[in-house]
Amino acid sequence: MSAGKGFSRRAVMGGGAALVSAPLLARVGDPKVGRFTGLREQGVQAFKGIRYGRAARFERAVAEPAGAATKAQGFAAIAPQRGNPDEAQAEDCLFLNVWTPDAHSKARRAVMVYFHGGAYSNGTVTDPLTHGARLAAQGDVVVVTVNHRLNALGYAWLKPFGSRFADSGNLGQLDLILALEWVRDNIAAFGGDPAQVMVFGQSGGGAKIATLMAMPAAKGLFHAAATMSGQQVVASGPMNAWKRTQALFAALKLQPGDVETLRTMPLARIVEALGATDPVMGSGPVYFGPVLDMTHLPRHPFWPDAPSQSHHIPMILGNTREETRAFIDPRGAKLQGLDWSNLAMRIAPEIKIDLDVHWVVAQYRAQYPQWTPAQVFYAATTAGRSWPGQVIEADARAKAGAGATWVYQLDRTSPVDPLRGAAHTDDIPYVFGTLDAPGSMSGTDARARATRDAMVRAFTGLAKTGKPGLADWTPYALPNRATLVVDDGAFAVVSDPRRWERELWSIAPYVQPGS
Repeated sequence: MSAGKGFSRRAVMGGGAALVSAPLLARVGDPKVGRFTGLREQGVQAFKGIRYGRAARFERAVAEPAGAATKAQGFAAIAPQRGNPDEAQAEDCLFLNVWTPDAHSKARRAVMVYFHGGAYSNGTVTDPLTHGARLAAQGDVVVVTVNHRLNALGYAWLKPFGSRFADSGNLGQLDLILALEWVRDNIAAFGGDPAQVMVFGQSGGGAKIATLMAMPAAKGLFHAAATMSGQQVVASGPMNAWKRTQALFAALKLQPGDVETLRTMPLARIVEALGATDPVMGSGPVYFGPVLDMTHLPRHPFWPDAPSQSHHIPMILGNTREETRAFIDPRGAKLQGLDWSNLAMRIAPEIKIDLDVHWVVAQYRAQYPQWTPAQVFYAATTAGRSWPGQVIEADARAKAGAGATWVYQLDRTSPVDPLRGAAHTDDIPYVFGTLDAPGSMSGTDARARATRDAMVRAFTGLAKTGKPGLADWTPYALPNRATLVVDDGAFAVVSDPRRWERELWSIAPYVQPGS
C-alpha cells in the first residue's frame, strides 16, 4: 500500500477552488525507541514499514538501533519469493507494521503479533485481509504484523560449509525472534504492554509459532499463542535439509562446494531455482523450513511430545472443515471427470499419511453412503493432509498437562463461493475483521458479522486474559476433545466432532515435508 492510500481527503468548495486536506498523521517520539510518523487509518494509528533488523545473505540478522526520525506510512518490500509477483520484493525485508488505538506509553494494551502464511516459502503481511486496523479498533489491542526471510534465504541448511553459516537453517525463525525482541523493547511507546504479547498466525504462520514454542531463544517473548490451520510437528532433519541444499545447488548448476557463488549470485537466479523438485518428498517446489540444528532448535516442535518450555502458554488451535478446497480448485483439472473409479488415485498424491487409498475410499463410502466422490475427495485430503498436525499438537499438550488449550473448527461455508465450502484461509477475515477486504470469502451479511465478532472476542480475550473471550468455550482435554464448531453465525462446543475420521487417519504416521 502506498502512503497515499492512508490519506483522509476532503474536498472543500470555496472561492471557486477545491481544497484537499493534509493526511491525518500519527506520531511516536521516544528517545529509546525513535521518532515515527505514521497515519491515522480507520480510527486507529498506523505505522507501516518499521525496520526491526538488517541482515547479509545467509547470516543472522542484527537489531536496528533507535535512530533518526522515520516516516512509517507505507509497507516496505516483502521477502523474495516465487509468489506475489506484483509486489516489490527485496532481500532487505526485515520490517514490521503496527496499528494501535493510542500510541501512548501508559496505555498498556495487549499486543497481538501476526506471522503470515505461505508455508516457509511465500507470503506477506501486506495482504489486505491481514491489515490490522479493524482488529486493533474492535478488539482494543495493538496489532503488529511481521515480514521475514523465507525459502532458501531464510532456511537453507549451509552449516556443513563451516562456522560462518552456523545459524543457517533457522534464519527465518531467528528473524521472528528478533521482531519479538523489538516488540518487547519498543511496543510500550506505541501503547502496547510487553508483558501481554500474543503471537498468532495462519497456515505457515501457525507452523512458525509451533516451532518457536520449542526454540529456547523465544522463551519469554510471548505469553499466548494461536494457530490457524498451521502446525509443525517435526522440523527438517539435517540430512534431509542437506539433500535440499544439494538440490538447490543442482538447479543453479553450481559445483557442490561453491557456496561463495550462492552467497553472491543475483537474487533472481535463486528465486527461479526454488521451483526444483524436492528430493525428499519427490515433488516440487523444494521445501525449505526449520532445521533440527541442536542449537537454535534442539528438539522437534511437537514430537515426541509438547515442548516443556511452552507448557504454560495458553493456546488456541484451529482448522477449517474443508481445508483443501482452497488449493485444489473444485473447478480445476484435478476434479474434472472425478468419479468412483478414479477417486482413490486422485486422493493418493494429496495426502501425507501412507494408507491404502482404495481402502480409505471404501471406508468413507461405508460411513457416508450419501456423499459424492467430490465430498469424499475433500474430506479425505483434508483429514489426511491438513488436519492431523492440529490433532497431534492438541493431544500432545493435553497429555502433558500443558496450559489451557482451546480448539476450533470453522464449518461456515463461504457465501461468496459455495463450492469453496469452509476452506483454508477462510478464518482470516473473521479474526482480523476484514470481511470486505479484497480476497475475503466471508461475505458481509449479519451472520458473517456475528462470526467476526465472536472470533475477535475469542482471540483478543486470549491476548488480554489468557482465556478466549467466549465464556462457553470449553478447554480441550482427553478423551472428550472439546471443539468449538463455528458455523453460519452459530457456535457449539462439540466433543470430538470428527472422531471417525481422526481414528481412521491415526492408523498410520503423519509425514510432514520436514520429515
